Amino acid sequence: MKLRESGMPAEDYWETLFDLPCILDAFGFSATTGDVAELGCGYGTFTLPLAARIGGTVHALDIDPAMVERTRARAAAASVSRIQAATRDVLAAGFGRPAGSCAAALLFNILHGESPVALLRAAADIVRPGGSVAVIHWRSDLPTPRGPTRDIRPTPERIIAWAAEAGRLTAAGDAFLLPPWHYGVNLVRTT
Repeated sequence: MKLRESGMPAEDYWETLFDLPCILDAFGFSATTGDVAELGCGYGTFTLPLAARIGGTVHALDIDPAMVERTRARAAAASVSRIQAATRDVLAAGFGRPAGSCAAALLFNILHGESPVALLRAAADIVRPGGSVAVIHWRSDLPTPRGPTRDIRPTPERIIAWAAEAGRLTAAGDAFLLPPWHYGVNLVRTT
């Protein structure tokens, strides 16, 4: 599952584009959060801070072996042991986690791909009932320094509609802003 690309900038620049504590706080990640699956770990931008915050393991996946190796190297350098990073095509082979085994799944800046409903369905499969599929994406109502072209950026309303189509997911409240350039949607697995 290679996505329609918006291109990855240099790591040091990429990491200036997010308020990581704000994003993780908005989804309620804490020491009581169990295992989390992350699709598209990239440089490990969210992986490492998430692993330091939760009680479970972060199962970080990416289709690009170089990104997986970078995430592993950063985890080793930071002595963070609760990260399992793997190269995986989720659309072809799923998340590689047992059904209902994760407290949450992260789909950050990835639903501009060509199969968003399939990604949401795969995430719902591995999240336990009552668990969260946390989604962030680039806003399309203002200019942003990065991100896919506006014509393929999903709106919050579109993501919520895709979640309904995927089944077993419902929005836990309204979409919310994640300054400066993102918004979030918290989807909850219902059954």
